[in-house]
Amino acid sequence: MEMISFTKRQACRFLLRKHGLLGDYRFEGKQGIMDFIRQAGCIQFDPVDVCGKNAELVLQSRIKNFSKQMLYDLLYQDRVLVDYFDKNLSVFPVGDWPYFERYRKQHRQWERSHEAVHGAQCQVKRYIADHGPVCSGDLDMPDKVDWYWSRTKLSRAVLEHMYFTGELAVHHKTGSVKYYDLIETCIPETILSSPDPYPDEYDHQTWRILRRIGAVGLMWNRASDAWLNISGLKSAERSAAFARLFDEEKITKVQVEGVKEELYMLMEDVSLARQCKDHTNWKKRCEFIAPLDNLMWDRKLIQALFGFDYKWEIYTPPEKRRYGHYVLPVIYGDRFIGRIEASADTKKQILLVKNIWFEPGIKRSKAMDEAIDAAIRRFSIFNQCREIAVEDSYQNGEI
Repeated sequence: MEMISFTKRQACRFLLRKHGLLGDYRFEGKQGIMDFIRQAGCIQFDPVDVCGKNAELVLQSRIKNFSKQMLYDLLYQDRVLVDYFDKNLSVFPVGDWPYFERYRKQHRQWERSHEAVHGAQCQVKRYIADHGPVCSGDLDMPDKVDWYWSRTKLSRAVLEHMYFTGELAVHHKTGSVKYYDLIETCIPETILSSPDPYPDEYDHQTWRILRRIGAVGLMWNRASDAWLNISGLKSAERSAAFARLFDEEKITKVQVEGVKEELYMLMEDVSLARQCKDHTNWKKRCEFIAPLDNLMWDRKLIQALFGFDYKWEIYTPPEKRRYGHYVLPVIYGDRFIGRIEASADTKKQILLVKNIWFEPGIKRSKAMDEAIDAAIRRFSIFNQCREIAVEDSYQNGEI
């Protein structure tokens, strides 16, 4: 089997082209969202909204003319996407629902405060059947129970448990408030009744690893945050899955100059890899990358290839932060050139650009500054802001 040999620059171009972040936009509109998410398997959800939620941030950097309403519609109107657990809480195509039955089964067997939660399920199900979608505030269940992060109201625990077990789905959201409905009103019966395609644990793990390699683009056989939430996956199981996928010619080896470990890509990406070896004159774009972006799932890999060291400092005490609370990596062309801290005041409709830090050795140009300014304007539109305010200057120069 052919082994792909890359320089680091070629490997970076390959990753960015696969993700639709280099050259002309590959993805556009609702169809582009679906095409990218099918390619990636899933995109990670996080509820923090400083300048867009993580899933929205992933898409705004790749989808031409993306709006937050597009993703909302695909989830809660068209219902071709669904919220559930893949790489932690994620968004993925509704057709993939059967693959995650093992996780719903685990929650049916055990949960914190299981007796109290289980005892209230029938009451909640009847209430939803009579009244339609509900949030925890709609239920008269003020008692507190032990839950995952702290004690919480019984109403919240019951709704979340029934969501975890697949009896309920997120019907819609109002701000950060989730409204749940019976699963059969949100997902077609043909999908709900489909069996788990990989009931064997080893087969399931192998499928998940293949899916994650495709989600990132290049991966190595080592411990990584990219494997999060693949239950039972340890070093031996991971190595066996890599060997099996290689033998079945579903993945191929990639050697990158200056990187000791072998990397792997999907066999279906070999033609793109060849293209990235030969072509160098891709159109340069400036994009702001989500903190939990698929591209960033293995930050050690990003550092090895791009020389970019990124830490999401949202949980770092302020006095220990190098940069800021919610900082996004910035790509220009085939490089990470820095990071930006911005926040959206949705009431005043103002995007506040707090700072941009450039990476050491980055030589700014008129074309780069114009691309950054254009990206900020697009980011302002994405956040439905009418004005842009600049709190400080760029590091090493004025905006």
